[in-house]
Amino acid sequence: MDAFGFSRFAMSKSGATNCHKLIVISRKVAMKVQENAGFSLVELLLVVAIVGIIAALAVPALQKGIRSAENGTTFATMRTISSTQVSFFSQNNRFGRLTELQQMLSNGLGTTTGDKVIRGAYTFEMNPATPDDTELSKEYTITATRSGADTIYKYELTHTGEIVQILP
Repeated sequence: MDAFGFSRFAMSKSGATNCHKLIVISRKVAMKVQENAGFSLVELLLVVAIVGIIAALAVPALQKGIRSAENGTTFATMRTISSTQVSFFSQNNRFGRLTELQQMLSNGLGTTTGDKVIRGAYTFEMNPATPDDTELSKEYTITATRSGADTIYKYELTHTGEIVQILP
């Protein structure tokens, strides 16, 4: 006899019946487990609601990060323009137009459109739009404007090399 009271070689009729009952019970339990495998509608709706709440919190933070990165890139571009203007002035005794700076930087400022340069969400332009050589021998003003979204950003670079935020 083993630990369950069954003989090694022969099983009594009642032992066989008990064994059959155990098999039937184990199959019913397995079938119930299979019936409950999966998610209910309430569980799925709860997961969707949680994901929606997380997205509602994350999207504005992502947009703020993107704006900050664009602003940082704009400051870096304006610093590049300022240092290129110093170099241009030492060679030509006047400051350069945006198109001339673009040529010096191998179109590294952005995409030229007429007298303007577009880089990302910002448009760089000189004031006045087409200054003559005598105006450029004394000073220059370049503005970078981000239009489109809910808030307009505007920065100004002058011949002194100072970058000032005008808007917002």
